[in-house]
Amino acid sequence: MHISSYRNFSLILAFSLLGFCAMGYHPGIEDDGVYLTAVKADLNPALYPHDAAFFKLQMRASVFDTWMAHFVRLTGIPVAWSELLWQSISILLVVWACWSIVRQLFRDAAAQWAGVALTAAMFTLPVAGTALYIMDQHLHPRNLATALILLAVSRILAGKLWQSAPLLGLAFALHPLMGALGISFCCFLALTLCAPLRMRLRAFGARMQPRGAATAVAIVPFGWIFAPPSQPWLEALHSRHWFRLYEWEWYEWLGAIAPLLLFWLAARVAAKRGEVKLARFATAIVLYGVFQQSLAMIILGPQSLIGLSALEPMRYLHLVYVFLTLIGGAYLGRYVLKAQLWRWAVFLALANGGMFVAQRQLFAASAHIELPSAAAANPWLQAFDWIRRNTPQDAYFALDPRYMAAPGEEYHSFRALAERSQLADGIKDTSVVTKVSELGPAWKRQLQAQQGWSGFQLADFERLKAGFGVDWVLVADPPPAGLACRWHNRRLAVCRVP
Repeated sequence: MHISSYRNFSLILAFSLLGFCAMGYHPGIEDDGVYLTAVKADLNPALYPHDAAFFKLQMRASVFDTWMAHFVRLTGIPVAWSELLWQSISILLVVWACWSIVRQLFRDAAAQWAGVALTAAMFTLPVAGTALYIMDQHLHPRNLATALILLAVSRILAGKLWQSAPLLGLAFALHPLMGALGISFCCFLALTLCAPLRMRLRAFGARMQPRGAATAVAIVPFGWIFAPPSQPWLEALHSRHWFRLYEWEWYEWLGAIAPLLLFWLAARVAAKRGEVKLARFATAIVLYGVFQQSLAMIILGPQSLIGLSALEPMRYLHLVYVFLTLIGGAYLGRYVLKAQLWRWAVFLALANGGMFVAQRQLFAASAHIELPSAAAANPWLQAFDWIRRNTPQDAYFALDPRYMAAPGEEYHSFRALAERSQLADGIKDTSVVTKVSELGPAWKRQLQAQQGWSGFQLADFERLKAGFGVDWVLVADPPPAGLACRWHNRRLAVCRVP
């Protein structure tokens, strides 16, 4: 291997490590309540005998859980360490893909590495109004899909269009929504880079124009989207701000529109400087953004298309923000950082240090990097760990339906970490219902049964046992009288329902 290749790999590895240290690692949080739980259920079918639909149904369109389960079985690496391994690999792949892209758009090394460095530092940058980060602090199929999409983009920029196809296909298999958005962007990128293809597309459009309306009707075979939605599904949908596009705050609209304006400006500047590939890349981002934004405003607007809301069309901004940090960092390197070592030191300290501080505020009660071998100081994680080790696999738990938002809980998933069934919650399961409408009635019935949880006494827990079969509860310590409690710490108690 040439010495420059060693240097490049070393820098990619260093920025990947910096990015990982800045973002932290928190398995079992938020969406991992679905993904990690599904992997564990695949590995041990005896787990989750109750309400498994709250994570299994969402996984119908993805191969992520079965693929991870096969990896664990084949390698013998425990699932907790396998997740950490693939999280590290996904970060490395994203950084490598970003470097592969930016080196084709900028000639000077300072611009290339500044783009990579800023993207790695900004992994936990919130994407306007979408409840997304550029990368999640746990292994998420979106992380892997993002890496594959970015690698596909680098192949298209290199003029090797067909090499992008298997990458995009695998991204779609892992995360259908992000894969579809990646395919959409790559189509726009291919069109802007290939002049003959652009001319053919215009000619095709001219021929199809008289039949445009008929064609539009023909490509929408999903009549179910016009069916009246169920009330529980609507209730779950309306609890999620990112579905209510026309209720976004002005700064959220700014976060959606401003990046497209910046890329439009970048395209014009690059064209004037003779940077053809950069100009076309920025143009592709603008065209992709305008198309997807228009689509989102249609889908999230009229009530007749509300069935398509679960496609979360505003999440197209995820890719835009990846490219925003990449190209923005490259310009910062070209015009500000250059080859000045002290400027680079200040830049890396501010970018990575700022994101580190922000993450420590979000996860103040948990370790910044939650290693599988480390004992948890978080009382919620201590309770989940005791439950996993000391209760029967078929135990059916009830706990505060909004436990994820409790002070110090920090959105860790009971199912994923305690590895036990639970009654539906009012946070993560609500999000699942927005994507799997048939879960709505069961979700609503279980939530209604848990109303007034903070005031529950023995009779209320016995009612849950009679109605649903709940035989264990996780409650605040000291617990209500009459429960047979087996364990407690300074915050919580684990009890059997007599």
